[in-house]
Amino acid sequence: MTKIKGKNDGPGGRNEHYDIGNRKNVPRRNAVAEVKRGDHPGAHVIKINGREYVRDNPDNSKKDNVNRDR
Repeated sequence: MTKIKGKNDGPGGRNEHYDIGNRKNVPRRNAVAEVKRGDHPGAHVIKINGREYVRDNPDNSKKDNVNRDR
């Protein structure tokens, strides 16, 4: 499974870019499209205030969360 890490680089700490595997600074729009296409089965898309974001599917591990502590 490819790790997806949010960059927290937008206003208020929103994720405008993600690191996906060894790809750095993937725009949110592209990351969302990849998840919707099924490229990352361990993740899903949520909509907050009209914007779509990538989130990990729920589990008991914090180390693989999109917004893990850095």
